[in-house]
Amino acid sequence: MATYKRRGYKPKNKEEEAQLEEMESTTAEVFNTLDEGASKTEEWVARNQKYIFGSIVGLVIIALGVLGYQQFIHAPKETEASNEMFFAQQYFDEAVNAIDKDSLFNIALNGANGKYGLLDIIDKYKGTKAANLAEYSSGMAYLNMNKYEEAIAHLQNFKSDDPILGALAKGGIGDAFVQLNQAEDALGYYEKAIAHNANDFTTPRFLFKAGTLALSSGDHKTALKYFKRIKEEYPNSEEGRTIDIFIGKVESVK
Repeated sequence: MATYKRRGYKPKNKEEEAQLEEMESTTAEVFNTLDEGASKTEEWVARNQKYIFGSIVGLVIIALGVLGYQQFIHAPKETEASNEMFFAQQYFDEAVNAIDKDSLFNIALNGANGKYGLLDIIDKYKGTKAANLAEYSSGMAYLNMNKYEEAIAHLQNFKSDDPILGALAKGGIGDAFVQLNQAEDALGYYEKAIAHNANDFTTPRFLFKAGTLALSSGDHKTALKYFKRIKEEYPNSEEGRTIDIFIGKVESVK
């Protein structure tokens, strides 16, 4: 990715020099984060596990809330799929916080000891909400394992209006495209993640990713647009606490 170099600008005093060094250091860290991309995803997921877990539990409960005809035909299949999902999802959740992540993600995906993995659930319980949720977890597992094309395929198959998981899936596709050096596709999916639902949890995260990607690509106007939205709409978010540095960075270039 492109990096920014000052165009002959010299600080007027030591205080300004220190501020510029801080901005350059912070921006460099963000570029490194983009370059590492998906390898950092699990850290953010670990910090916010309670929100994501709540959304997953909510979808499982919805999967069991079937009435009438479906209660006798479809509900048993949903129940069975949800029960099978427990084993795979347990290993997925453990992998998020583990050191040896890949082995746990592999068990989550492929199963073990006679238990189904996420890929089995997708194949054997097509059409169920559990299978749909397995698409999300499979995509995130592959993303964390640096298997970006597989991650994109599964996350694109996941369909949900859930404000958290729906946005995370689209943003995860964006992360995968960053790693595949497809910046235009990545930005498009970050924008989809932003538009999916306005909330204090996912929206500033993907506004920041979109802005940083635009900045690293030399599109300063677009970067400034995203950064200013964070400042104006989400000043108390994790991203909002340092956003003035990045706004200053873009404006100094302009």
